[in-house]
Amino acid sequence: MTTRLIAGIAALLSTVSPTYAVDLERPDVKVFMDTMIREHDYDRETLQDILRQAEIKQKIVDSISRPAEGTLTWAEYRRIFMTKERIQAGTVFWHENRAALEKVSCDTGVPIEIMVGIIGVETYFGRITGGHRVLDALATLSFAYPPRSKFFRSELEHFLLLVREEGMKATDAVGSYAGAMGRPQFMPSSYRAYAVDSTGDGKRDIWNNWTDVAGSIANYFLEHGWKTGEEVVARATTGSNWNASSPRNILKPENTVSSLSKKGVIFSTNLANDDIAQLITLDGGDGSEHWVGFHNFFVITRYNHSVMYALAVHQLGQEIALEVSQ
Repeated sequence: MTTRLIAGIAALLSTVSPTYAVDLERPDVKVFMDTMIREHDYDRETLQDILRQAEIKQKIVDSISRPAEGTLTWAEYRRIFMTKERIQAGTVFWHENRAALEKVSCDTGVPIEIMVGIIGVETYFGRITGGHRVLDALATLSFAYPPRSKFFRSELEHFLLLVREEGMKATDAVGSYAGAMGRPQFMPSSYRAYAVDSTGDGKRDIWNNWTDVAGSIANYFLEHGWKTGEEVVARATTGSNWNASSPRNILKPENTVSSLSKKGVIFSTNLANDDIAQLITLDGGDGSEHWVGFHNFFVITRYNHSVMYALAVHQLGQEIALEVSQ
């Protein structure tokens, strides 16, 4: 074997992400299994069989360590979603599913553009739903990612319960590197809590049924306090009496329409003076962009804890709505 060939093989192997099975004898894995058996009466042999099929993947750990919301500016992040192609795809999607979307919106009060914005950002209208087995993603992040292992063990618990409740095969479900599933990218706990059967066929199908997908997204927003007919966000500027040079982007609003106006933030809204209003400042490429998020804006951040995500959902939905109305 030539030196060049050996070097080539070594280089190839160095790019392969380590993958290994879950060690059922590890103390933390045993504690997890004991908890599932004790608290949920999960059959031990069934549980062991499922976990034996799970694979720990370094690629998943690498992916969650570099989320786009934490590494990109708003200008870079926005360019991913606000493309002519995605807006056109959303317009086609709206037209093709108009009846279902209108019914869900009428029943729930959640605007079609918000549902469409979520689907467009999350999965490009079903085109990109993730290529990881949910079982692998959740097992990896439960047992090989200490920073958030508690959260992901809870999601793995929900997933195993979901598998039993819905009669699913644990290895069939495919989703994102974080374990988000289907066209709306619900985590297992969200699926169990908010997914709905909008078609009345006895299934909550977020993988193949667009009516169930739209209904489940709308139900998620309702359960998190969506206020029908209220504004989401407004463009803003800072006046001469603004005294904070670097406002923080937070997910729990600390201001109202009145208090923010008194601090020197200039924006337009029909909301009442005591309604929630929080300044958001983002790097727009040509300088800082100022926005004021209202109550419904922060409901969107419950879906994904990022102000950039919420603004992208809103803007994409608005652009698609404009195309549909023409």
